[in-house]
Amino acid sequence: MRWERLFEDLEDQLAADAEAERVALDAESERLRVARLTLRERLRAMAGGAAASVAVEVAEDTTVRGEICAVGADFIALRVDGSRVFALIPAPAVRSVTMPVEAMRAGDGSTAPSPVAERLTLGFVLRDVSRRRLGVSIDTAAGTLVTGTIDRVGADHLDIALHDAGIPRRPSEVRGVRLLPFASVACVRWSGMHTPSML
Repeated sequence: MRWERLFEDLEDQLAADAEAERVALDAESERLRVARLTLRERLRAMAGGAAASVAVEVAEDTTVRGEICAVGADFIALRVDGSRVFALIPAPAVRSVTMPVEAMRAGDGSTAPSPVAERLTLGFVLRDVSRRRLGVSIDTAAGTLVTGTIDRVGADHLDIALHDAGIPRRPSEVRGVRLLPFASVACVRWSGMHTPSML
């Protein structure tokens, strides 16, 4: 009787040790997987889901709150909370992203990337905004606000005709043209029903 009990105890201990080893291996495997994730992959995993509502800090005293609607090759697109405003944020402008606690797991990077989104660049989307002649507000990395209509988009910069927000681009309203390198752009916002079809 004692031998049977001893063997049962040994079997139970071996099973417990095997389970503890499996749990440790799973934890280490998860740590390795998370260590390989990029910010872009985590944000892409949250796009379009219930956990997509975030606050993105882009410059000193400038935070954009909204739902992630797309993540491209070098940008994040948000639908600003409670409005019909869209925000396009260059990836290098992102200083931090704040999300609800429940969104932590949603951004685990397990979502397969869209082949189209993988190729979409900031310049491509800005060219679409320019072609539609949408009025924009641009927050710069220096903390200034520029309003107007994007006239042209180059490889690494854009030309914006400066005029007051909410006013159509008319020659009489344009105060000048400013060239902005993409590196100085923190966020581009526009409102209305018009949204680039790729978003």
